[in-house]
Amino acid sequence: MKILVTGSKGQLGYEIINMVEDDEVVGIDKDDLDITDINKTYELIKEIKPDVVIHCAAYTNVDGAERDIDMAYKVNVIGAQNIASACLNVNSKMVYVSTDFVFDGTKNEPYIEFDIPNPLSVYGKSKLAGELIVKDILSKHFIVRTAWLYGKNGNNFVKTMLKLSKEKDVIKVVNDQWGTPTSTVDLSRAILDLIKTDAYGTYHGSNKGQTTWYEFTKKIFEISGINTRIEPISTEELGRPAARPKYSVMRNYMLELTIGDNFRDWEESLRDYLKA
Repeated sequence: MKILVTGSKGQLGYEIINMVEDDEVVGIDKDDLDITDINKTYELIKEIKPDVVIHCAAYTNVDGAERDIDMAYKVNVIGAQNIASACLNVNSKMVYVSTDFVFDGTKNEPYIEFDIPNPLSVYGKSKLAGELIVKDILSKHFIVRTAWLYGKNGNNFVKTMLKLSKEKDVIKVVNDQWGTPTSTVDLSRAILDLIKTDAYGTYHGSNKGQTTWYEFTKKIFEISGINTRIEPISTEELGRPAARPKYSVMRNYMLELTIGDNFRDWEESLRDYLKA
């Protein structure tokens, strides 16, 4: 199988490329291809002729998207449309990586794939629009929603907190948003398992359990032996431009029903990540 990974320098794309063992894998980043250019996207995918494209490239600056609406939609919707159309042209499968931010957070139990999305932010709306356009163009699609992602490469919350622990005596962290920290290792394994099947559709891919950003930080510091003081604050006190769901915990229900859900508990995955 030949696999093409977009966003290869990001934390998920990097992990997937390094995890592939027996298949041929090609990684491309924004320096190699402007996914918003339909002609260049068609040319490159026609030249590579992948069996599957794992589309990790995205505009992911949640607050920045509120200011730069056009760019968020251009990358997350037009870019996805171009990849899906190019996949259709060469009969490739496609994985579109999406987000828990497609939900509004008003539910009081984990979201499943059959719950109706209602994004609160420009970022969430652009990712949902990308999902819909991929579904419309390409039947051979896997839409994989994930949440609170961290990995070896690129920036993420875990690295930010570890850095701040060296710079500040006290760190204030939001304690009224609930979600599930997810390891790129677990997510990459699930995606690489999915693409070997024809079980097309929408999936949730996150670790098990739930926590808040404050409790997540406490666990990061506990495992790492860090004593920096942490203070819980509210989302309102933090005052970010983009609205965020209060509760975006997801259940990997479609995986349970199809190929099996092998995601670990979030604390176990975090411990492995920090001890590596």
